[in-house]
Amino acid sequence: MLKQRQLPICVMVLLSCLTRLTGQAVVTVRGRVEVEGVHHTRHQQLPTTVVWLAPVDSAVDNLKAQDPAAGLRLVQKNKSFEPHILVVPVGTVVEFPNRDPFFHNVFSYFEGKRFDLGLYEAGSSRMVHFDRAGISYIFCNIHPEMSAVIVTLATPLYAISNASGQLSIPNVPFGRYTLHIWNENTAPEAALTTTRDITISENAQSLGVITVAAPDAGAMAHKNKYGRNYDPPAPDNPAYPQH
Repeated sequence: MLKQRQLPICVMVLLSCLTRLTGQAVVTVRGRVEVEGVHHTRHQQLPTTVVWLAPVDSAVDNLKAQDPAAGLRLVQKNKSFEPHILVVPVGTVVEFPNRDPFFHNVFSYFEGKRFDLGLYEAGSSRMVHFDRAGISYIFCNIHPEMSAVIVTLATPLYAISNASGQLSIPNVPFGRYTLHIWNENTAPEAALTTTRDITISENAQSLGVITVAAPDAGAMAHKNKYGRNYDPPAPDNPAYPQH
């Protein structure tokens, strides 16, 4: 019985020593989102926040990037994009199917991937290759109420906050990183992320509290793809419901 108790402990100690010697120690890093100047309650609506870690030292600079994802879609339905926020690895091709009974014209002209899919009808689809890291704000040139964001990352170390503001990044090797923070209250014109340097080690495995700005109803206010105000709906325009 004594040997049966000791064997798992010995194995655990040996594995721990080997892990440290090879420099491959990994941990799950956690954090929590709070809104600046607002007392947190269980029913508080917290803005969706994306955080990611970019290595800054040789100990982790060979971190393997994620392979491009397959089968991802940003669906146009009920004059909205589903999902509203999508995180993809660099190199991913995203499909933009139109499942509304009228035309859409999806475009993005901000810091991330720039594209204009033109006018396309109900039941059709377009594809976009997100080949560089960045924040892409997605709009429709016909319906100003439609908006979405695609965050394209060159690192597999990221997390999206849940409804209670909790964040969790698994399999983070010990080392130094730049922590990038983006949340859905960030206006397109200010798409640059908030950053800070952090070190992940045996004694430092938390992102702590991440404070973000209070919700801004005008954060997604924007012009059309020509830089002008949107035209009012026209019933006889083919971009509106087809009968």
